[in-house]
Amino acid sequence: MTPWSGARRSKSLTTQALQELLEQVAGGRLPVSAAMERLAKLPFEQLDFACIDHHRALRCGHPEVIFGQGKTPEQVEQIFARLAESGENVLATRVAPEAADRVLRRFQRAEYHALARVVALRQRETPPTAGFVAIVCAGSSDLSVAEEARITAEVMGQSTRALYDVGVAGLHRLLARSDDLRQANVLVVVAGMEGALPSVVGGLVKAPVIAVPTSIGYGASYHGLAALLAMLNSCASGVSVVNIDNGFGAGYQAALINALAEREPTATGQGDTQ
Repeated sequence: MTPWSGARRSKSLTTQALQELLEQVAGGRLPVSAAMERLAKLPFEQLDFACIDHHRALRCGHPEVIFGQGKTPEQVEQIFARLAESGENVLATRVAPEAADRVLRRFQRAEYHALARVVALRQRETPPTAGFVAIVCAGSSDLSVAEEARITAEVMGQSTRALYDVGVAGLHRLLARSDDLRQANVLVVVAGMEGALPSVVGGLVKAPVIAVPTSIGYGASYHGLAALLAMLNSCASGVSVVNIDNGFGAGYQAALINALAEREPTATGQGDTQ
């Protein structure tokens, strides 16, 4: 069996599989017509209820992620199965227990993280990155959002370090973790209530801070709107903000930043002549 023959069973195409395809065409081991047939089916797969983007792993570096909220258990299972055929890692967020049960029965290696409402199937192991994403959480009530961010970053191949229950109501708890804060390449900071934690963290570190407001708080917090506005008005430089309870978005963005930080510096321009 050639490397390409195994990949042909997959509906998606990774960068490695594409390189193998082109090498086999160049070496005369695969007809151009067969390669054209494979590429013609690459961009997406149309189901009755969804259009699955199989091209995203090649285009963006990571496969499409399933947003489970509003989908039936059967729909989540079917999309999950289609994406799993690629051999890549699969991630589904906001997954109800009923949908998770169907996926777990079909894929024994899949894991359901009930607190984060995330189903993850790790089919491709990657070595741990040297640098890490710090997931900083104000209080235990924010853990579901923080865990969504952590698992997202880890499925995308990034090392993480959790610093939980370090809100500004007990500032000494945060300062006790100063070394971890300053060593991180990027920080996801999750907080509800008044949403002050990202500004405090932003004043302590030189790395990017991704602030995540949560819908935790009393009536005047307006389901996270108060925290969102506070974070948008942060006086600390280097703080960006995602939407309320969007742990996935923060984890994804942090993974991309950490991956860039992990790249070896290039020697472009050193000793080059024009």
